[in-house]
Amino acid sequence: MSLVRVHNFSISLDGYGTGEGQSLDAPFGHAADRLHRWFFDTRTFRRMNGKEGGDTGVDDAMARTWGDGIGAEIMGRNKFGPQRGPWQDEDWRGWWGPNPPFHTPVFVLTHYPRPSLEMDGGTVFHFLDASPEEALRRAREAAGGLDVRIGGGPSTVRAFLEADLIDHLHVVVVPVLLGRGEPLWGGLEGLERRFRTEAVTSPSGVTHCTFTRP
Repeated sequence: MSLVRVHNFSISLDGYGTGEGQSLDAPFGHAADRLHRWFFDTRTFRRMNGKEGGDTGVDDAMARTWGDGIGAEIMGRNKFGPQRGPWQDEDWRGWWGPNPPFHTPVFVLTHYPRPSLEMDGGTVFHFLDASPEEALRRAREAAGGLDVRIGGGPSTVRAFLEADLIDHLHVVVVPVLLGRGEPLWGGLEGLERRFRTEAVTSPSGVTHCTFTRP
């Protein structure tokens, strides 16, 4: 059976995975880029954007496993775009431009399904109104035996944790306090008992925590 994985998921010290007030101009709300600066300096991120250079230390070593063996992704609608409710603009094709970094089928969870979007580089967005279990079944069918990545945001990762569907969880604890936003850990007391846990700190100030099924 393929694995279900979460990678490079950043949270604040007080447990928020994104800030309050998400919009087209502020994809992470009032958090801005504070949760993700550690990633932007890595060689992995720069290569994803067609650039050379970048740090090759602990942060990059953790970040670069993001795409290894992945055949499909599941994400929440809030990760795909800023619109809420019924789609007012079906011309919106995601934050990432014509060639998103996924290069696999991507299943977007939404109460308002719409036609699939085929992008450059092999990414195809499919829009599902489905439970975590049904979305995972669809993603595994599309993944061709490879692993499935849960891409976020916080409520989507939390829903898959609540359903006990995640095999590997990589959380990056960033030393900032947001005070408000979308939390990751709500209702997940005792989660650590399901996993083998490890942590490593980085000179950038973040702590990489991995939760892996024994």
